[in-house]
Amino acid sequence: MNWNHLFSAKRDHNKDPKPSGVDRSDFERDFDRVVFSSAFRRLQDKTQVIPLPESDFVHTRLTHSLEVSCVGRSLGRIAGSVILDRHPELKKELSVSDFGAVVATAALAHDIGNPPFGHSGETSISNYFRHGKGKSLYEDIGNEAQWSDLTSFEGNANGFRLLTNYNGSGSSVQLTYTTLAAFTKYPTQSLKADKIEGRVSQKKYGYFQSEKEICLDIFRHLQIRQLNDYSFCRHPLVFLVEAADDICYRIIDFEDGIRIGLIPFKEGEELLIALLDKEGDFYRDRYEQIADPKEKIGYLRARAINNLIKKTSDIFCENEAGLLSGDFDRSLIDLVDTSKELDMILDLSISKLYRSRNVIEIETAGFHVVAELLDMFINAVNDLHRHGDKLRKERPLSEKIIQLLPKQFVTREADLYERVLLVCEFVAGMTDSYAVTLYRRLRGMELAS
Repeated sequence: MNWNHLFSAKRDHNKDPKPSGVDRSDFERDFDRVVFSSAFRRLQDKTQVIPLPESDFVHTRLTHSLEVSCVGRSLGRIAGSVILDRHPELKKELSVSDFGAVVATAALAHDIGNPPFGHSGETSISNYFRHGKGKSLYEDIGNEAQWSDLTSFEGNANGFRLLTNYNGSGSSVQLTYTTLAAFTKYPTQSLKADKIEGRVSQKKYGYFQSEKEICLDIFRHLQIRQLNDYSFCRHPLVFLVEAADDICYRIIDFEDGIRIGLIPFKEGEELLIALLDKEGDFYRDRYEQIADPKEKIGYLRARAINNLIKKTSDIFCENEAGLLSGDFDRSLIDLVDTSKELDMILDLSISKLYRSRNVIEIETAGFHVVAELLDMFINAVNDLHRHGDKLRKERPLSEKIIQLLPKQFVTREADLYERVLLVCEFVAGMTDSYAVTLYRRLRGMELAS
């Protein structure tokens, strides 16, 4: 792989790229397209750590994504500066801003396909097909790869679907191939039999069968090393997107836990200080002047993130050759010299924050909400497929439910896999509050005012 091929302004697999204007690069335009997409806007009411938080401080998926994007831009620009100095011939076509914009956009969109209620919503969709009422659809779908998409539903693959605008809804995001590849953290399909052991990029999957051809086209166009028929190496900039997410969710989620009292202040303070370089990065006198404990934690968080940006960008640049050959396949955050302290922070967040009673109670409720909504809408679209124009007479309830589905998610001609996947996309696109409200109304528990 080489940097010249890894950057491409191509957006549509059926068309050649158009020349960009002088005001913004193609990769900067990508960032704007994500910001103005409806899928990104809905992240403001999707769970990050604390579902449906009563406190106005803790992070939603929207604020988390914005923070990850800021960290990603810094990582991209630092790494880009080093790479362009090493390869001055690249400066004819690329700039430091291009590296920063690609990483920032991919980071901004990294959670765009996640269902409501975080990973609980993702698990609920998978469980519906694996063990729930959706299990009865297995024989009718018949294709093992398609069935694997459903029984191991993946927010990353759903995000790729949204960004490539498969459903033809007219709300096209149409990002460049480079940004889409930088977004694709797991460039493989869902079937476990096709996974390559020992590679972090094969831990999950990054595209549904419905987007297989466009994904293959993107990675082949960028000349990214192919591992087998359905798997590729990561685009090198994925490692910076991943690092930005790792830094933010470990440090900022931890900060949230301390601020709302689930993690003791002294314990949190000690771990954050342990992440800092004692000379030059931690100003003890200034820290002691801060009176408010929450502001102290905020200060430590900022210094820790700044320190981790420097360390992960250095590791990325040190491993440039392995990244371009595809042999490097590890998370950058695991290689920093404070990885032990970062693991301790993650373990404490899991025990005190992610598994707190409030989180578990709401995630459990969300688990049922997502499954019930899936079942109602899947039954309705299948009734429409079977009964067509006679739906009102044969299945009047389904006819009502179909009217609640936006038109881009309703099709009578598509096969069962595509009909079901459209419903999954619709439910996964819901915000936490809307999912709860719609569930209550469809169950007759409340009426619209």
